[in-house]
Amino acid sequence: MKKIHYLMIGILSVVTLGLLLSMIPADKTEPISSESQSEFKSIFDGKTLTGWEGDPTYWKVEDGAITGVITPETLLKANTFLIWKDGQPGDFELKAKFKISETGNSGINYRSDMVPDVPFALKGYQADIDGRINYTGQNYEERKRTTLAYRGQKTKITPQENPTGNLRDYVERNAWKGLNVIEEIGDRDELKTKIKANDWNDIHIVAQGNVLKHYVNGVLMSEVHDEDPANFSAKGYLGVQVHVGPPMKVQYKDLMIKMN
Repeated sequence: MKKIHYLMIGILSVVTLGLLLSMIPADKTEPISSESQSEFKSIFDGKTLTGWEGDPTYWKVEDGAITGVITPETLLKANTFLIWKDGQPGDFELKAKFKISETGNSGINYRSDMVPDVPFALKGYQADIDGRINYTGQNYEERKRTTLAYRGQKTKITPQENPTGNLRDYVERNAWKGLNVIEEIGDRDELKTKIKANDWNDIHIVAQGNVLKHYVNGVLMSEVHDEDPANFSAKGYLGVQVHVGPPMKVQYKDLMIKMN
């Protein structure tokens, strides 16, 4: 009887432990998909900038990667982009690898518009990337509403109170006033430890309807639900950036896209 009693206690302990473990929240990692990698198509051949357009002063192919470089002799007056010319994706997923120098400031723009009268400039959603990992993973809207979600945030974006007013009047401390935090999806500093400095990182952008998700190294860094009809963008240009600032270097490779 004692053996049976001890056996029952053991079984109950295992069940209890399992229930307790199930209550611990899991990391916000990207979902495991049964879809094959073949559904993604390459948009960079690893050798040339065919299919892309930008200022050759700043963009080249080096070591099999799209490479953006600013030197002391080529400092920028305005952010410049290398723009993918073979489509304007709407609902899509983009996977790529990036590496950036400590002083670097870059990002991947998507669903963006060309800026009139400014060569190779885009305005729109951006998966932010920087060498000091202060902003990497956040959603920053270039030349529009500025920050839409900081790293570690799931947000709902609401319109400005006066839709006919100046867009910049509804920006405060470089963030949109209609940024409403729905959920904290992770600690900003803890998420920073998931990103490698001056080394290759994986980035995965998922844009589906008005929901925009940025993953770095398989971890969800930010999620935006854009409920601002006047400024929401359903499709547009895709491009990679070099930002005004000190000399820097950024590289992108293995760029793959899947249209949803």
